Amino acid sequence: MASVLNWLKSIVFGTLNGVAKVALFIVLLIVVLVVIGMARGDGLPDRMVLSADLRTHMADSSRPGPFDVSRPLTVMDFVLALDRAARDSRVKGLYLRVGDGGLSVPQAEEIAAAVKRFRQSGRFVIAHSQGFNSAGLGDYLAAASASEVWMQPKSPFGAAGAGAGSIFLRGLFDKIQAQPQMVKRADYKSAADLFMEKDYTKPDREQTTAFLQSWYDSATGAAASARNLPAKLLAVVFEKSPQFAEDAQTAHLIDRLGYDDDAKNAATARGGSAKVVNVRKYARSIADASFGRPEIALIEAAGEISEGGTHEGAFGNSSGIASDDYAAAIRDATRDPNIKAIVLRVDSPGGSVSASDQILNALQKARRAGKPVVVSMGMLAASGGYYISCFADRIVAEPGTLTGSIGVLTGKVTFGKSAGLLGIGVDQIGIGKNALMDSAISAYTPDQWANLNHQADVIYGDFLNKVATGRKLPLAQVQNIAKGRVWTGADAKSRGLVDELGGFWTAVAAAKKLTGIAPQEAVSFRIYPKRASFFSALSSAFSGTAAGIRAMQGIAAVQELPIARAAVRAMADSTTGGVQMKAENLPTE
Repeated sequence: MASVLNWLKSIVFGTLNGVAKVALFIVLLIVVLVVIGMARGDGLPDRMVLSADLRTHMADSSRPGPFDVSRPLTVMDFVLALDRAARDSRVKGLYLRVGDGGLSVPQAEEIAAAVKRFRQSGRFVIAHSQGFNSAGLGDYLAAASASEVWMQPKSPFGAAGAGAGSIFLRGLFDKIQAQPQMVKRADYKSAADLFMEKDYTKPDREQTTAFLQSWYDSATGAAASARNLPAKLLAVVFEKSPQFAEDAQTAHLIDRLGYDDDAKNAATARGGSAKVVNVRKYARSIADASFGRPEIALIEAAGEISEGGTHEGAFGNSSGIASDDYAAAIRDATRDPNIKAIVLRVDSPGGSVSASDQILNALQKARRAGKPVVVSMGMLAASGGYYISCFADRIVAEPGTLTGSIGVLTGKVTFGKSAGLLGIGVDQIGIGKNALMDSAISAYTPDQWANLNHQADVIYGDFLNKVATGRKLPLAQVQNIAKGRVWTGADAKSRGLVDELGGFWTAVAAAKKLTGIAPQEAVSFRIYPKRASFFSALSSAFSGTAAGIRAMQGIAAVQELPIARAAVRAMADSTTGGVQMKAENLPTE
């Protein structure tokens, strides 16, 4: 018996000894890797010129996954990276590619502010364009913020002004006997006009003309200031577009003619034979020395607002504002004693009423718990995007931000008769008076139509009251500036809908002031919602079969086709059901 016990004891101790050796090996391996990492540093050169290509579509922000190496550069990526670079003695300057991205005016205003701030740290910025192909002013406004603006010889200079256009489906619906039934509050709520009208309504034409003029004025003024030119002179030059790079140089809108490699070589030479490093690689590699700094929660809310949570894959990035995720993020930031304030970055056309209200409630509770809330508006913070912002301690918007759109819409398009034209038989069965109220086959009954209008009135009235309370404005004043009308940041400020004009760093300065942090004191940002962990993302990536994954890849490819996206979106929006806070079909450049 004793021999058996000794044998078992030797097995147990042998096993524990083996486990201990493995654990020790893992610990030593980690230590070695840490030492190697410390010896190598961040792997970046001692002299750098950062580079950024602004010629592709830029989202304001996106939630990165663990494998986000190919994620496109966002506006907030650019803004935060330049802030780090301005404090990094190895970074000597910035080389920008601009001109074909169709940057909107408010995006360009945020980018230009970041570039100006970077230049104030003593760095240079060289921007190169192979042509300003868009007639919009956003691309040129971003370029004008640089120390030097280059253009390729004989390339087009198309910057001319601000314009907009829209598609209207009512004529098509009439031909196929589809019946659109939309309720909107109120006249300026143009998202429903896609289905109901054949061209611009008088209110929509009025508001669109007004914000295009505001864009033109603010962009022309800002670009003229950056180039040290009279705004009237710049407007005269824009009137001559489309023209050539040589014409723009003669008018002092650009500095030099040359090809991209010429401008790049000029940048590296000015940086003292510096190496060129992509701004996204820089942002991923650099570790921000944030220990001991006051912390501010940065909640990046971009996209349409919807109910529920976001399914976040490993190899892509989640998009949109899922109310469960964002309400949870706000609650996490509220509970954290190290978070001094919340900066909510909003770039959204709105969406679900219930989802918007859930997020607003979380922000209200954060304020009641003593956390100051400051909103920084991106390109668009309208309808539901404004709803979630209206109770903030301070709202900051760019002059060109499209905001307001305080209104609601609901309704559907029915295709029952359209199916008959194609020889398709459709029928339906419903148990309950209004079971088929959202049906795409049959129109609303008179009682259902009255019910729908009542819902719209209730939600619209609640929206007006919330804005009046949050912004401390008389209800009559809010009723006058609401009606679903879109305002630029510049026009919204004069009407009390925003507090201050400026970009992200203006909002940060407001948050510092509210929390007693000194204006020049550096802060650390904790970004919410938090990214998915490596293991949860990996599980998500491989949760389906190989055949299923290939099928989804094929579907995704088809969905990216422009005509497919437009068709699916129109069909989905027409049959959503329920009241929506949405501002859509707005120009982006």
